[in-house]
Amino acid sequence: MRTSAPLAARQTGRNSMIAPFRRCGSAFLALLLGTTLLIADNAAADETPAKALFGAKALPAEMAANSYGFYAKGCLAGGVAIPTDGPTWQAMRLSRNRRWGHPQMIALIEQFSHDAADKVGWPGLLLGDISQPRGGPMLSGHASHQIGLDADIWLTPMPQRTLTYREREDISATSMLQKNKFLTVDRSIWTPKHAQLIMLAASYPQVERVFVNPAIKKKLCDTWTGDRTNLGKVRPIYGHDYHFHIRIKCPAGASTCKDQAEVPAGDGCDKSLAWWFTDEPWAKPTKKPDAKPVKPKVTTLADLPKACALVLNGPAPASEAAATFGTAYRAAAPAAANDSIEQVIGASGDVPPADIPVPMARPTLQ
Repeated sequence: MRTSAPLAARQTGRNSMIAPFRRCGSAFLALLLGTTLLIADNAAADETPAKALFGAKALPAEMAANSYGFYAKGCLAGGVAIPTDGPTWQAMRLSRNRRWGHPQMIALIEQFSHDAADKVGWPGLLLGDISQPRGGPMLSGHASHQIGLDADIWLTPMPQRTLTYREREDISATSMLQKNKFLTVDRSIWTPKHAQLIMLAASYPQVERVFVNPAIKKKLCDTWTGDRTNLGKVRPIYGHDYHFHIRIKCPAGASTCKDQAEVPAGDGCDKSLAWWFTDEPWAKPTKKPDAKPVKPKVTTLADLPKACALVLNGPAPASEAAATFGTAYRAAAPAAANDSIEQVIGASGDVPPADIPVPMARPTLQ
């Protein structure tokens, strides 16, 4: 059918009006990307403590899963939450909103909880802190746990009932140490199953380290009669008498993530362990009489890998349920991490030396 001259003219006029809007739309997209990067740059220049920025985020960054930086200096994209309750675990301290992690970390926790029940006869895991939704420095309690590859597991077995929200906030984990005795495991509390649980955690190939109190490490050195191949992964550190800390390796091919140095050869039942039973690790730092007070350095966004500014300002999923690990998440999750952020900013940023962060103030001998 032929188009009348008046109609053709109207269509030509309409197209001439739409064309600028189409060009404007492309420009708008470019402007939007530029604005996002500008916001990230401004945030990176801000002196606000990074822990305040990351601690305020209730949901993860809806991006491909990636860990940026080092365990004690970085952030997490595409984090997922472990459900508050499972057949062989319950999450504690829900008000902290720290049951998030890299999908590989969350998958390991679930697997570990099932294996602990089947192979050790452990009633179930009580889960402590894993990470914040977008990782980063925490408001309190940890130097590490920043890239979604660390998790705390209580040494208290899970009760055979569902704890209330209030109980999860108020119940305290049980210390394995004897009161009023220096670095001594309480034999009335410690059981062979505790040892089996820790050694099971160390047995997974993706686990890089399992941190425990020095007294617990010594107990394992003195009493473990099974395969000692993975005993060297169990490392002594301050605190950790009421929970143990699992740290997994960076995901394969994750160029943005910095692994810790390899564990030294051997079972770790040597001079490095004996050092913890001397006065040196627990002594108060000596101060020079004329030394001026040093103001603690506040970690800001600019101190973290560059990608963390985009992670911090990235879009959030529609709800917590949409980012909770499970069957629905596995079906919708990206198959693998990618470096799309790096393609935008050109670098992941520096990482600190591969050293174990001190998780708490050093106690003094009584």
